[in-house]
Amino acid sequence: MNLWVYINLKESIRRYGILQFTFKYGKKDIKIKLSPENFIGKIEPQEMEGLSDPVQAVREALENPIGSPRLDEIAALKKPGKVVIIVNDLTRVTPYQHMLPPLLAELAEAGVKDGQITFVVATGNHRGHSEQENRELYTEEIAGRYVFINHDCTKDLVSMGRLTDGNELMVNKHVAEADMVITTGLINPHQIAGFSGGRKSIMPGVVSKELITLNHSRMTAPGAKLGNYQDNPVHHMMMEVAGRVGVDFILNAVTNSNREIVKVVAGELEQAWIAGVDVSRKMNMVKLAEQADVVIASAGGYPKDINVYQAQKALTNAAEAVKSGGTVILVAQCPEGFGDSVFEEWTREAGSKDDILNRFKAGFELGGHKAYAIAQVLKDKEVVMISDLPQKDVEQLFFTYGANIKDALEYAARKHGENYRAYIIPEAGLVFPVSPGV
Repeated sequence: MNLWVYINLKESIRRYGILQFTFKYGKKDIKIKLSPENFIGKIEPQEMEGLSDPVQAVREALENPIGSPRLDEIAALKKPGKVVIIVNDLTRVTPYQHMLPPLLAELAEAGVKDGQITFVVATGNHRGHSEQENRELYTEEIAGRYVFINHDCTKDLVSMGRLTDGNELMVNKHVAEADMVITTGLINPHQIAGFSGGRKSIMPGVVSKELITLNHSRMTAPGAKLGNYQDNPVHHMMMEVAGRVGVDFILNAVTNSNREIVKVVAGELEQAWIAGVDVSRKMNMVKLAEQADVVIASAGGYPKDINVYQAQKALTNAAEAVKSGGTVILVAQCPEGFGDSVFEEWTREAGSKDDILNRFKAGFELGGHKAYAIAQVLKDKEVVMISDLPQKDVEQLFFTYGANIKDALEYAARKHGENYRAYIIPEAGLVFPVSPGV
């Protein structure tokens, strides 16, 4: 798997007193202070430096596509009347300020006019963007120059036939009716699809709620796990859907924890994506020498902690580094609350985590799968949450309320003893700890 081994800090640096770390919390920073005696180490990706000229890197990727003719050659051959470019929504911070200008320039060189291009925001089952959010995400110039449409998984869909399992393929009409489809995105480890990016722009990005639900319902399959795609039914369904829709070209990036581009891939849907996956795997998957009593983890700040629905990803990752019976201290602002009505309903209607687990067994429901993922962590681990949520909401999630980081650490010391052992994870959504023996 080409995993790198996290090396603990040498004892010689432990004698310098209290250690201090900075966590992102929404759009702010908070400081974490920890005694050296409690500190095992900081779990981070095997960071690669950001490229010195990311725009040039995008140009070079477009000029040297993987498994595909150049984009301008495809456009010249197809002579498209309507081009759709699919972009990530705000829950996945993508460096579009570097990626989109070279992409649009290449299309312009092929004779594609501005009016022929429509951007579709791959919201999946998430909320749509405001005009201001589009300007912040895709730049003022691009958002003001082109048409942007939020995908809605419940309407404006057309049928593209049936999949091999018999389910109807309902797709955003703008995508289905386009003469040329280009997808853009970010490649990171993903909890059930193996890795994000590539085919994920189509499924769940621009398909019906029914198909999104069906795909997510396969999350309990043995192969549906982070870092795996070869025998993953979630991935295979995504690939079939993307193949049926027809993706002409992809442009994806791999970024480090500072959101800097470290690799750009472009070209044929599967081949280019796998090239990016190989980079992400080496950077983001971390093998541990031991599990800890306590893990102190940040979801990574805005927008990764915009709500509990998004912050759950960081929680599941962080929990891998904790012993059975251990504690995860999750730092996630969550200004938009639960973030999904079904997820909130499942949580509020449950009297215990077991109610959620039993409800999931009785029938899958999109949104409910997030409650299930949290309940899975809580089967043998405790979560102390530091957020802007009211205490009653934190406790309704079956978490322990933490007023602040000092309060949470004092609780950990009472529970595990003054000599508890802890990891720090500043960007838990970006790194997947691999437990010893795995």
